[in-house]
Order: sequence, then C-alpha cells, then structure tokens
Amino acid sequence: MLPSTTVAVEFTIEPFVEGDPGPHVTAAVAAVEKLGATVEFGPFGTTLRATTGDAGRIVAALLDAAYANGATHVSIHIGPEGE
Repeated sequence: MLPSTTVAVEFTIEPFVEGDPGPHVTAAVAAVEKLGATVEFGPFGTTLRATTGDAGRIVAALLDAAYANGATHVSIHIGPEGE
C-alpha cells in the first residue's frame, strides 16, 4: 500500500457571483466539510486539502452537491499541497 500524500484541491463552481455564493456553492462546501475537509475561499478559487486516499470521495461529493443544486460548470485542479 502506498503512503497517502496531501494534495490541494482547488475548485470553482459556476455560475459565479462574487460575494454571493448560491446554493450550488454552499451545498458543495457543506458536503465536503461533512467529510472533514476545511474549505478556504480565495480570490481566484476555493481550496481544500485532502489526502490522496480521501480526495476522490471528497471531489465526488462536491460534484454531486454542486450539480444537484444548479451548478452549470465545475472546474477542479488537484496538485501538490502548496502549489
């Protein structure tokens, strides 16, 4: 078994309205926080950190909640922590 590595998962959920996240964003954030991820809102995207072992289920929950609540597009970038 390979050791888990921490990765940064950066995402943007559209439609994007600065300062007014709709239910497609708030539901997605709640879904990943329920799985233990801490979400940080930034100026160009929203970031969470997860182990490689947890990232798949966290991203799946994010997508399910976002699209179930009206998202039209979700962009996700996963890379090494600190990148």
